Amino acid sequence: MKALVINSGSSSLKYTLFDVEKELQLANGIIECIGTQEATFKHQFANEQDCKEPCKANSHHEAIKLVLDKLLDKKYNLIKSKDEISVIGHRVVHGGEKFSDSILINNSVIDDIDKCSALAPLHNPKNIEGIIACGNVLPGVSQVAVFDTAFHQSIPQCAYMYGLPYDYYKNYKIRKYGFHGTSHKYVAQRAAIMLKKPLNELKIITCHLGNGCSISAIENGKSVDTSMGFTPLEGVVMGTRCGDIDPAIVTHLVENESIPLKEINSILNNKSGLLGLTGFTNDMRTILKGANCGNERAKMAIDVYCYRIKKYISSYLGVLNSADAIVFTAGVGENNPIVRSLCCEKMHNLGIELDNNANNILSQKEREVSAPTSKVKVLVIPTNEELMIAREAVRVLTNA
Repeated sequence: MKALVINSGSSSLKYTLFDVEKELQLANGIIECIGTQEATFKHQFANEQDCKEPCKANSHHEAIKLVLDKLLDKKYNLIKSKDEISVIGHRVVHGGEKFSDSILINNSVIDDIDKCSALAPLHNPKNIEGIIACGNVLPGVSQVAVFDTAFHQSIPQCAYMYGLPYDYYKNYKIRKYGFHGTSHKYVAQRAAIMLKKPLNELKIITCHLGNGCSISAIENGKSVDTSMGFTPLEGVVMGTRCGDIDPAIVTHLVENESIPLKEINSILNNKSGLLGLTGFTNDMRTILKGANCGNERAKMAIDVYCYRIKKYISSYLGVLNSADAIVFTAGVGENNPIVRSLCCEKMHNLGIELDNNANNILSQKEREVSAPTSKVKVLVIPTNEELMIAREAVRVLTNA
């Protein structure tokens, strides 16, 4: 069985083709700058080198057609017919309170995803475009929506409600939703396999640290709290997002700097975080080089970043009343031993101890980096959201 995973952005379309039985990635790629003369198609098949070429894609519909044509190209021997694609799994950013699980897509589901667009106006409409395009180009192939927010719909009311007038929740559904759910779910499942225990018997804290960052507390396989909130802006300091701040800062800037609210939103989302603190980059690798060369703002940015993550880990240890494991994943979490060390230092009284030698080994594999004496296992697990979406799509299709 082959599953096609689609992630439709505002002007891009990412795809991955899987042989689901073998959990083998057969091909992946991205079409960027859709609707412009600068459109490009970057693709990789099996062990072939990446190939990037200009293309003509004036819409997501045309982009899907290009992907299908590429997959059918005889020189790659991926699929002989579009009938070999059994299911299409779509990443959908926001499912609101409506969707607590992945779901087989029909017209009613598309309408409900559209109703959630007020919560993710930059993402859900484009996700819908991808769904409709696939329906047109691959008619009859089952499609499944996999929501970033669904995994966190198990968090309790005390964790998702804000201290605002209740009418704002009732009228506008303003509450914590959380994101990166597919990644948190995937690495939690992998952690259970590594620990050789059932997931429904474990307490796990998962740290998804990339340009966007979120921490989740997972108990018995269910998310019980997560750092991102109504939007992906809440939580720890990120690449360009500020994370938790005093909300009065917004009104202070509006009143004293005469900054329009639209610009404030851009500042908090695109000009803050590591970029705002350093003044020159949001890339942790560059920041670490700067810190090593004596750049004081780079040092400060690293300290702030790791301190906030450490604070969330500590608070979730309280929420869970202990933990079996802490998982680091995504670009920074998987590849940066210094960040992992700073996030875990001086936490031995909480049962967390790193093995420095294990932590400093550079590897792309799943591994344990905690000391033998550590009561809480510290794991590094590369995330694979595309594979998780493929698994979800097959699960939903099989149970339909």
